[in-house]
Amino acid sequence: MEVHQQNAYVPWRTLTIANQTLPLGIYSAFAPQVLDSYNDVGLRYLAYDNFTFSNFFQFDVHHFNRGHINLTFHGIDTVAEIRLNHQLLGRADNMFVRYSYEVSSLLQAENFLEVEIQSPVVAALARANALKEANKSVPPECPNERYHGECHMNMLRKMQASFSWDWGPAAPSAGIWKKVELEIYEVAVIREVDVDVSRVNSSHWNMHIRCFLDAGGGQDFNGRLVLYAVELLDRPVVVDRYAMKNISHLAPVIEFHQAVPIGKVVTWWPNGYGEQKLYPLHFTLKTWLGPDGPEVRSKTKSHKSLRVGFRTLELVEDPASDGVGNTFLFRVNGVEMFMKGSNYIPSHILPEMQTNEQIAHLLRSAKEAHMNMLRVWGGGVYESDYFYQLADSLGLLIWQDMMFACAMYPVDGEFLSSVREEVRQNAMRLSHHPSVAIFVTNNENEAALVQNWYGTLFERDRFEREYRELYLANVIHELKLVSHSSRPQPLVSSPSNGKASEPDKYISSNPQDNQNGDVHFYDYTKDGWDPGIFPRPRFVSEFGFQSFPGGYAWQRSKDDDDDLLGLITHRQHHPLGNVPVIALVERHLPLPLPEDDNYAEALIYFSQIAQAMATKVETELYRSLRDTPHRTMGALYWQLNDVWVAPSWSSIDFYGNWKLLHYWARDFLAPISIVALYEKSTDSLNISLICDQLEVDARKLNVVANVHLWSQLLPRQSTSWDVTLRPNGVQYDKVIAISDLLQGEFTRTNAFLELQLRRGQDVISRTHFFPSSIAGAVGIEDPGLEFEIASRTCLNTTNVVRNSVSISIQVRRPAVFVYLELLKPYRYTLSENGFMQTTPMHVVYLTFDAPSCARLLRKSDLRVLTVNDFMR
Repeated sequence: MEVHQQNAYVPWRTLTIANQTLPLGIYSAFAPQVLDSYNDVGLRYLAYDNFTFSNFFQFDVHHFNRGHINLTFHGIDTVAEIRLNHQLLGRADNMFVRYSYEVSSLLQAENFLEVEIQSPVVAALARANALKEANKSVPPECPNERYHGECHMNMLRKMQASFSWDWGPAAPSAGIWKKVELEIYEVAVIREVDVDVSRVNSSHWNMHIRCFLDAGGGQDFNGRLVLYAVELLDRPVVVDRYAMKNISHLAPVIEFHQAVPIGKVVTWWPNGYGEQKLYPLHFTLKTWLGPDGPEVRSKTKSHKSLRVGFRTLELVEDPASDGVGNTFLFRVNGVEMFMKGSNYIPSHILPEMQTNEQIAHLLRSAKEAHMNMLRVWGGGVYESDYFYQLADSLGLLIWQDMMFACAMYPVDGEFLSSVREEVRQNAMRLSHHPSVAIFVTNNENEAALVQNWYGTLFERDRFEREYRELYLANVIHELKLVSHSSRPQPLVSSPSNGKASEPDKYISSNPQDNQNGDVHFYDYTKDGWDPGIFPRPRFVSEFGFQSFPGGYAWQRSKDDDDDLLGLITHRQHHPLGNVPVIALVERHLPLPLPEDDNYAEALIYFSQIAQAMATKVETELYRSLRDTPHRTMGALYWQLNDVWVAPSWSSIDFYGNWKLLHYWARDFLAPISIVALYEKSTDSLNISLICDQLEVDARKLNVVANVHLWSQLLPRQSTSWDVTLRPNGVQYDKVIAISDLLQGEFTRTNAFLELQLRRGQDVISRTHFFPSSIAGAVGIEDPGLEFEIASRTCLNTTNVVRNSVSISIQVRRPAVFVYLELLKPYRYTLSENGFMQTTPMHVVYLTFDAPSCARLLRKSDLRVLTVNDFMR
């Protein structure tokens, strides 16, 4: 594959790169360093150019001289013309659509393929200008100026975030981001298979199977389908009713039901509730024209393999027991489950650069943090088959947005036609996965319209009409293709009031009603460590706080002469800048002055503490509300991952290293957790014991409340009491006045509280409460921290060497939020991070993969920080 650059404004400049392999885009070909330093702006000129991707290939025209040959592009980004041997095959305009062209009459022994891709920025501008000439606008025209972004993202069916977002750069790639292949067949091929699984009675499951075919000819045809399900059925299933009955070439589908004895099936469960048993299904299709059957030597067979899980899943929106509105909860296999997790954005801002290894690390990190749901956000991409297959095997339910986010969209015929094809193809591809829990047509567009985010009030009637035309008449209409009674019906927007929106024709006056549906909640004006600032919703599908990636991540991303704070400011795309981060930090932590030498180090470190604590408090509040009459039943924080090194809401940085939030999430999302939430009105702690397990051993359980002095190691006073746990629920244990715990020598400023849930002497879960700001605490001094690398082991794996290191940490006084960072370009995990050390000795385990055994790892390769280091 060769790539040729043709500048739209300077025609004489041409760049060529030969011998490239797919997937490939303009940045990965010409400027893979786009995410370093200020290159997001410095290399933007590439996005203003047109490019031609070309390839010479040979083909045996004599061997394949009958039937059909498709040239299939599984992903072109985005506006393109495709030519084979100088003949126009067609035009592409949707990154999310598969384009196939019948080329049997054009193929030669030597072939020349060209894909000419237009600048996405220029193409988007041209479409916006065409609308202007028709006296129409489709806002927003441009992003906030802090984004350093490009305008008119909503004009193209392209990854919306590629034009910039508040957490990501503008890197409007153009290229061939998925595979290209020649498909050779005589009549038809299996394209996708939808398997809708349901429980029909106490003895059988049912698989409602539909095989969606691609037929190249203009004739109806016949076929025979064979299903092999060796773990489920004693013999293959032959579907031969279409051997005599024609299959329509206009809508070629083979549909049938297959019963499976319940005794053959192990039920599929979300992460934390059971195993994720998947059953392989293999389909073989033979097709032919005419009543006489296929010729003996004809190439008529097509194959498709997939894996399915047997589970039931419902979205329950019943009248709520608190008397107002409806519940909004997921019931899986008859069990009502609290959905805990995060929001997933693309693993790379350049779609052609996403790898299975990156995806696997992110999803496995989600599983390790006890998540059971991820929301695939609507401004990215429909993820790869590998993504959903891995989610199936890990038990991660997927809330699947369609790719519309934070904008109004055109509704001309060409745009809608492309959207319908996009929705059809992706719905058919994804629907069989047991992980896919629900489809949602857009992210925040109902709220944006109703709340006038983009100045739509002046033509409200038109925008409401166009909103309904796009999402109800087109997107929802196409999603009906995979809608069944055993699957939740698609939601029109997120946030929304769910089924309570129906009387309003899905544009409600308040789409963020806490009594219905799901909400997105952000408030940067108040103290995020205070549970009293947060709403009491039915389900929270977005919420969060920003932090900065670790110092070494910035070192890897910046040039030597870049000013760190300057680069942080450049990459801070939040319209309010760094003000919300700094304000939250200053409420609680001893941030140095900007002119101090350690300011940047402290700001980065403290931002992660502030984010982790605020997200912990908010998530724990939502989890604690599950068994109240209001029934909050979901908390998906924003966001799991990053697309570059920048201020963002993520819990995992661009290099795959966990920020403090992810380490803490592993604790505050644990199946069994103790929660102690402060109630300002009564000056007390409300203690709840949360249990997601369906069965639990409640014997020998107790809570220990330890009072610590900031100036001394080990608890200075302890109180304990016996407790119990409620399976798959919350045990509301007790409310304790702060004055009952802090008496005598213990004051709000010289002491803090640790609460442990124990079984006997074993600690199951712990949490802390700080009665004053840490910056204002009395007695925090130099902890005298010393650490040693105690042991090293290496294990050779297929591609890398797994290094395991134990780090022994000694202190003489309490060390506040001990933070460790590996100063090597490796992805690593720690056994814990950001912890309170109140014992003289503590061991932390570090694991990382490297090309070789890191026998020479030195203490200087680790950064260890405590809040104590910055106390004034």
